[in-house]
Amino acid sequence: MITKDYTTLERIHRAAFEEFLEKGFKSASLRNIVKKVNMTTGAFYGYYNSKEELFEALVDEHYQYLINCFKKAQRDFAGIPYELQPNNLGKVSGQCMFDMLHYAYEHLDGCKLLLCCSEGTKYAGLIDEMVEIEVDSTHAYQDVLRKLGRHSPDIDPRLEHILITGMFHTFFELIIHEMPLSDAENYLREMRAFYTAGWMEIMGQ
Repeated sequence: MITKDYTTLERIHRAAFEEFLEKGFKSASLRNIVKKVNMTTGAFYGYYNSKEELFEALVDEHYQYLINCFKKAQRDFAGIPYELQPNNLGKVSGQCMFDMLHYAYEHLDGCKLLLCCSEGTKYAGLIDEMVEIEVDSTHAYQDVLRKLGRHSPDIDPRLEHILITGMFHTFFELIIHEMPLSDAENYLREMRAFYTAGWMEIMGQ
């Protein structure tokens, strides 16, 4: 049972974190959450209307940070003058990845909840959203290369999707496994070098 040293809302959140992290959203029991807080379900509904709304309260801030950080990086890169983009490939998005990594380590429980336990909620598609954004940005960059007179062959859409999805899963594995931050930073540097070089080769650069 959650102790009474916290406000009722804090106790609900702590109990919910425990339940969601252990069982995932779909299998988590609202009855177990309110039982840990020693309150009735009716009293719980004075705070949230549903299990979905409670989960949203725990992860939405983290979802918004990650997706908006990534979107901003894509906009910032697209705003670089065309002739300068080839020499800056990977720099803006690389900094974004480090920003997301550091944020996740500062909010580890919330981000693990988002990444590992959100099946059955609107947040389960985070990686798919990022993949779609990255695909669009990749095509936009290829258009820039062609405007600059550089040949850039079309990429098989299936291969493109596989590679980009794999990149994000690799990145988020660093967070899910809670490795020491210094190790995660080193792995991220190596991962970025690997993917940047691979994409440059595929795009004929």
